Amino acid sequence: MWLKLRLYLIMSLMFAIVYGLVAFVANYAGISGSFWFYGILATVMMLIQYMIGPKMVEWQMGIHYVSEQEYPALHRMVSELARDAGIPKPKIGIARMPIPNAFAFGRWAKDGRVCVTEGIMNLLNEKELRAVLGHEISHLKNKDVAVITMISVIPMICWYLAWNQLFSGGRERGNGVLIGIVAFIVYLITHLLVLYVSRIREYYADEGAVKLGNSPHHLASALYKLVYGSARVSKDALKPVEGMKAFFANDPSSASSDIRELSQIDLDGSGTIDINELMALRTRPVKVKTRDKIMEMLSTHPNMLKRIKRLSSLQGISAY
Repeated sequence: MWLKLRLYLIMSLMFAIVYGLVAFVANYAGISGSFWFYGILATVMMLIQYMIGPKMVEWQMGIHYVSEQEYPALHRMVSELARDAGIPKPKIGIARMPIPNAFAFGRWAKDGRVCVTEGIMNLLNEKELRAVLGHEISHLKNKDVAVITMISVIPMICWYLAWNQLFSGGRERGNGVLIGIVAFIVYLITHLLVLYVSRIREYYADEGAVKLGNSPHHLASALYKLVYGSARVSKDALKPVEGMKAFFANDPSSASSDIRELSQIDLDGSGTIDINELMALRTRPVKVKTRDKIMEMLSTHPNMLKRIKRLSSLQGISAY
């Protein structure tokens, strides 16, 4: 409930900020028409990106859609999770990359796609993989792609306005520089808020995976393994998907720093997180360095240690 409330509050704040920016521009420069032009332009661009986005993801990730005959166990898990979540069964694909991960995308309910990478198939056991798939199914159920696309329009509008006023001749008008500076500051604030919403959606999808019948310690163990698996992948393998990492279940580019913090959890050094280790986190504080807290603010994903800590509070949550 608190996650939903935070999301609604942030989205209300985002639109309040835009309303204030519109009022500022109209009041001080009388160029509200120009502002709306850039606003409409940004919105159109986001709609185009939203419509062609799936094809871009398929191309960038090297996705090959697979039949039930090819991967019966994978289809069975996705079918059961989609049924329990009350959404149409998404298309299922395999991404040809060594990075162990999974992701979901699509424009609307019947257009959903859930994909796993080649790297994840041999890394996780069935229960861990099902928990990760439950996380991705929850993204589809919660319409996260549509939510992030909608609020991403706001910083884009601010960026166009700031660029116009500071670098495209707008500075010649009386208050152009002031408007540009304010628009750029608002862009930075709203961009950080979009990242914050993205992190909330990750927490929410974790909770959704548990509500779909997956044990929190299976999801925690899966995320732990994904971090270690990602850390073993070369930087050259990460570069082609750098712009797509927001789709992943975890951020592979932060895996190396995540490993150091996660050593606080795997008490027996087994390379997994069992139910007892996860339960120990309920009452045991975890330490996140200041540097990692700052890096989290600039990331689409929550700090992994904090994320697994929260999973410890979800043990025993009821199913849908």
